[in-house]
Amino acid sequence: MRWWLSLYKLRCISCKSIYDADEVEYTCPKCGPRFGTLEVIYDYDEIKVNKEEFDKNSDIWQFEGILPIERGSYRTKLKVGGTPLYEFPDIAEKFKVGRLFVKYDGGNPTASYKDRASALAITKAYEKGYDTIYCASTGNAASSLAGLAAPTDLNVYIFLPASAPIAKISQLFIYGANVIPIDGSYDQAFDVSMKIGEMKGWYSRNSAINPYLLEGKKTGAMEIAVQLDWNVPDYVIVGVGDGTVVSSIYKGFYDFYKLNLIGGIPKIIGIQAEGADAVKRAFDRGEPFEPVDMPARTIADSISVGKPRDVIKACKYVKKSGGFFVSVSDEEIIRSVKELSESTGIFAEPAGAVSYAGFKKLNEEGFFTKNDTIVLVVTGNGLKDVKAIERFVEINPVKPKLDLVMDYIDGMEKKK
Repeated sequence: MRWWLSLYKLRCISCKSIYDADEVEYTCPKCGPRFGTLEVIYDYDEIKVNKEEFDKNSDIWQFEGILPIERGSYRTKLKVGGTPLYEFPDIAEKFKVGRLFVKYDGGNPTASYKDRASALAITKAYEKGYDTIYCASTGNAASSLAGLAAPTDLNVYIFLPASAPIAKISQLFIYGANVIPIDGSYDQAFDVSMKIGEMKGWYSRNSAINPYLLEGKKTGAMEIAVQLDWNVPDYVIVGVGDGTVVSSIYKGFYDFYKLNLIGGIPKIIGIQAEGADAVKRAFDRGEPFEPVDMPARTIADSISVGKPRDVIKACKYVKKSGGFFVSVSDEEIIRSVKELSESTGIFAEPAGAVSYAGFKKLNEEGFFTKNDTIVLVVTGNGLKDVKAIERFVEINPVKPKLDLVMDYIDGMEKKK
């Protein structure tokens, strides 16, 4: 066994069977792909890290000592991670909470949180000797994989719903990926991709199926800890689709906790769209957690998942954190896109703004206190899906004459 493989193993989220890293590729053979998603577990006593080696502005590779990768293997050419954590005291005061932060991952190379997962997937593809990598996606994971793999010699195949936002589809073509637009849902695209990927012998970058994606995504939580000077927030709020991102938030803090770098783990609150709240439904039914599938319909395309693949892990991790799930309507989501933009300057795509929508909903119910520190994770840039906010766009051309333009301005001021 290669030396780095001995530092971590893979454990089934359901039956707890433990496998060597080169023993299984994707999921537990005993429990199958839905119940048998794997978690990466480490020998924390053998990992030697200290607070001084981490930097608030560095990329995800500063955490390579706590990642399941080989030293000296491929690292992305573009900077992934090191995204800003903004504090907004005026908003905290408005909502009568202690401190409010926004972790904004729209600044990643392809403008979404998914870059963290794709970076790990590409590294693992090289380590394992693959020449082709694929994924199914509602858009962000696809553009992420296509963009970060563009400087490599890997072949990239993307399966996505043909109804995905054109901005996300355009990224795929401009990055040179092989695009297979499926006339169906994300869940259908996912199932087709898995069958073809297995037939072709390609490496899968599919959410939950590949255990290493979560390890890339957990770096977002680790950055929050570093950027807050190791002071853990009371709550971290994040949107939920397949369940991997919300699981990764727990895992990042958990790893740091096990390494004695932080004193605790925040309560994690997952936010889902009402029309695609399959994870919340499974969580609310209680243990033993089981998938609850549904037709997914929401304007927040990035979390429009009716058959979540990481549902078991998401439910277990969120419960361990002391957190829970909340659903919000499409109307609440769209209004949050605009309000968040106007109050912070952060233009989030609908799936990114759900964290703010969920925060507002809970705050209106009196959930938070004046002493709470809260981090909202905004996972994607609003330019990914401008069609979703067309209702706020009003273009009435005015002739380029001084008096007409002045009248136009006067009319705008009267509307305020």
